[in-house]
Amino acid sequence: MTEPHCDPHPNPTGIKRVAVLTSGGDAPGMNAAIRAVVRTATSQGIEVIGVRRGFSGLHRGDFITLGPRDVANTLQRGGTILLSARSHTWRTPEGRARGARHLRAHDVDALIVIGGDGSFHGAHFLQEEHGIPVIGLPGTIDNDLYGTDHTIGYFTAVETALDAVDKLRDTGASHERIFVIEVMGRHAGHIALDVAVAGGAEEVFIPEDAKEVAGVLDIVRASVKKGKMGSIIIVAEGYPGGATGVAQAIQDGTGMETRVSILGHIQRGGSPVSSDRILASRLGEAAVYALMEGKSDVMVGRQNHETSFTPLADTWEKRKDVSRDLYRCAKTLSI
Repeated sequence: MTEPHCDPHPNPTGIKRVAVLTSGGDAPGMNAAIRAVVRTATSQGIEVIGVRRGFSGLHRGDFITLGPRDVANTLQRGGTILLSARSHTWRTPEGRARGARHLRAHDVDALIVIGGDGSFHGAHFLQEEHGIPVIGLPGTIDNDLYGTDHTIGYFTAVETALDAVDKLRDTGASHERIFVIEVMGRHAGHIALDVAVAGGAEEVFIPEDAKEVAGVLDIVRASVKKGKMGSIIIVAEGYPGGATGVAQAIQDGTGMETRVSILGHIQRGGSPVSSDRILASRLGEAAVYALMEGKSDVMVGRQNHETSFTPLADTWEKRKDVSRDLYRCAKTLSI
């Protein structure tokens, strides 16, 4: 049973039932987004169907009914209660057609997809081919989606990586070693840049600026001459060669001892920080209202502290750059 809200939002589309799924890599805050979708929809007299295991589950019709109590005590949990998976079948017209039939069989009027650009591709083609309204929520630690200042999970991933960097700095200073630390971000350097500034790194390598490692060797030597007990080098996983390549080049070029630490999937886990919980909650609420107002085939984001709506295709066709001011700041403060 749904629980109507005393202050109903305009619903000219007459939507009565929506589905929600999480797809691709999990991100801290996805559960907060699911919770916001369920409770906002319920407050407006709209039923919610949860799709388990992303598009793979949609293809198989793996559905559950979600009410306010089903999402209780999930705000602080990492991962996704709906589970996630990658689906090769969904990339085919036949796979999407089967998913559309499952949605219609359950009288679903619209679909909310929480994920990254791959997930948005799947949502976009579902609407394009079968006319089912879709809304995307930016759920990825990479922060690489055009149309939103930050993505759900990004803040937590930065904090997780920063905590590891602080610990590695301690042991690096004790042994007077250079630590080359690789953070996630896929093809983007947002996490690496934030961690480099917040962690006081001597250098940062990001895909957006594929500079040669050779140009950093003098910086490393100068750090030693200045009396620094150890150095921290941050490398985004999308930088050519990754941390292993950078570390080898530094060791070969300077003869100094280096250690590599690849943080990996630890950055996807853990309880979401407050910023991710708040962002996910606001976006989840806005997604339901957007569908009620007739919006579709868009991603709900936050830009300049305001809710924004970006065509799904723009989120992967347009490039989101790192902050060049912050990149300059990282270089200035590394002396």
